[in-house]
Amino acid sequence: MKLRYLVIALIVLSIISLFVGVIDINPLSIWKLTDDQKEILFISRFPRLISIIIAGMSLSICGLIMQQLTRNKFVSPTTAGTMDWARFGILVALMLFTSATPIVKMFIAFLFALVGTFLFMQILNRIKFKDSIFIPLIGLMLGNIISSITTFFALKYDLVQNMSSWLQGDFSLIMEGRYELLYISIPVVIIAYLYANKFTIAGMGEDFATNLGLRYKSVVNIGLTITALVSSVVILTVGMIPFLGLIIPNIVSIYRGDNLKNSLLHTAVLGAVFVLVCDILGRIIIYPYEISIGVMVGVIGSAIFLYLLLRRKKYEAA
Repeated sequence: MKLRYLVIALIVLSIISLFVGVIDINPLSIWKLTDDQKEILFISRFPRLISIIIAGMSLSICGLIMQQLTRNKFVSPTTAGTMDWARFGILVALMLFTSATPIVKMFIAFLFALVGTFLFMQILNRIKFKDSIFIPLIGLMLGNIISSITTFFALKYDLVQNMSSWLQGDFSLIMEGRYELLYISIPVVIIAYLYANKFTIAGMGEDFATNLGLRYKSVVNIGLTITALVSSVVILTVGMIPFLGLIIPNIVSIYRGDNLKNSLLHTAVLGAVFVLVCDILGRIIIYPYEISIGVMVGVIGSAIFLYLLLRRKKYEAA
């Protein structure tokens, strides 16, 4: 699976995505579009495509960073509770700052996601039995606790309907003026690429990284900050997309290895391709209706996750 093939697949799927939908737009008559078709294309389809690519790339990279820093292939923003903490932060913003701008909501969600991710890392450092399956289970349990607290306060303050939009990822509401916050992820992903080698060294352990002259805690903090910020932006704009940051880095590591810089571009492009495939399938399976991206990625991602678990057990048994 070479990078150029993934890029070709991304380009082809992007073109298909622009012309799949309830409003029929023929690619052969692209130069003869009506005014309504032009509005659909530029106000809805292009913003949707851009948000899919950015969300797929950024969440996949976040999963890769978390797996590298925790030295565990089953850790991601989903299994570490980062997304649940970000959703809790959005609820707090809705309760305390009713007229808050998206930037304020993002900042509050980012703070909560950062605190939650650091809490998970602290728990991880105190655990002696660091089994590959046991650690993500702790993150899932912590995330479920926060999710339950979020649901409780949402019920108490009649905010369940408001919170439901962040429960499942959905690209159907993406349009011009409602997705631009995702652009924050682009410079963050660039920073992740610049720090790729340091993340790789940090993933070898604190003692080893310190002996090589690396400021281990600073690098870990930068990695967790990147993860928290990107997760907050994606949840606030699109909603929760489960398993994406878990399965894509695992697939890439099978054929690219664990060097983060060598696998980062592959992870980003494959993440975008995977989300595009799920989104296109969600639009055509029950056409003219649509299955949300959260459901599609959740179903396909959970199947791949189970396969990875069984594959690992089979490998260990051999």
